[in-house]
Amino acid sequence: MPTLIDTVRSDGKDKSSRHPEKAHKPDTPILRKPNWIRVKAPGSPVYQETLKIMREHNLTTVCEEAGCPNIGECWSKKHATMMIMGETCTRACAFCNVRTGLPDPLDPSEPENVANAVAKLGLEHVVVTSVDRDDLADGGAKHFADVIRAIRTTSPKTTIEVLTPDFLRKNGALEVVVAARPDVYNHNLETVPALYLTIRPGARYFHSLRLLQQVKELDASMFTKSGIMVGFGESRNEVLQLMDDLRIANVDFLTIGQYLQPTRKHAAVNRFVTPEEFDSYARVATAKGFLLVSSSPLTRSSYHAGDDFARLRAARDATLSTQS
Repeated sequence: MPTLIDTVRSDGKDKSSRHPEKAHKPDTPILRKPNWIRVKAPGSPVYQETLKIMREHNLTTVCEEAGCPNIGECWSKKHATMMIMGETCTRACAFCNVRTGLPDPLDPSEPENVANAVAKLGLEHVVVTSVDRDDLADGGAKHFADVIRAIRTTSPKTTIEVLTPDFLRKNGALEVVVAARPDVYNHNLETVPALYLTIRPGARYFHSLRLLQQVKELDASMFTKSGIMVGFGESRNEVLQLMDDLRIANVDFLTIGQYLQPTRKHAAVNRFVTPEEFDSYARVATAKGFLLVSSSPLTRSSYHAGDDFARLRAARDATLSTQS
């Protein structure tokens, strides 16, 4: 049973204050979603049980904070993504609905709380992600490692996937997380390089690419993963070039999903990419050598993470058997 652990806690603040840096921006139009994007509203009994467990352990999920369209499906299977290090991000990406501002100090009990929730849910696979913490000297790397070790202590058979920030200008941070030996190291490129200044202005494309490459240099056995959203206005050729860049960095797993605009103050959807185009991207990416590709309108970085990990491991075993 996979679960994504995102330890961001909601404090009930007015949602209008979530993005003060965007308040002055003009409203952008919100396109009507096509029928292939529509999902059922959450509310099953298991969904409510998952919500209760999150609240009991004082955890908030990225599923809620980012407004993920798959929350009803995932939580009905007790699959929830936890976000650690608070609910406030120091970045202000144009696509993201997570609160921005000055974060609170780290919660020293958080690693134990996450580990206890993982054990209570009986998870076979868990994903741990976080907000960006540019205010911390190590970007939160040690906190990530503490969470990984806490989960290993209480649930030694649980496989762990981390989805980390870029640790920009945080020398030595990546090494700390890799040394804690998560099973999958994920860092999302989010979009093509030409759109970074407008979509991901606080990040640097080639730094993120290099981070993924360094993971393999530090531990060649560790699976690496990255994801992008489409629908910002990128061209097909730009997406194909990004695939090549990731393969040069020896990334194993690529996810591609449709960008959905959280509010009128966020970046506008340029267009809705059709399911046929997503299928085409999947075929091309597979041909380029990724061990696993998930490409669909509702694909998100941690969607079906547990099942995907099993497929990823099987794909590597199959590849190694053909080479021996």
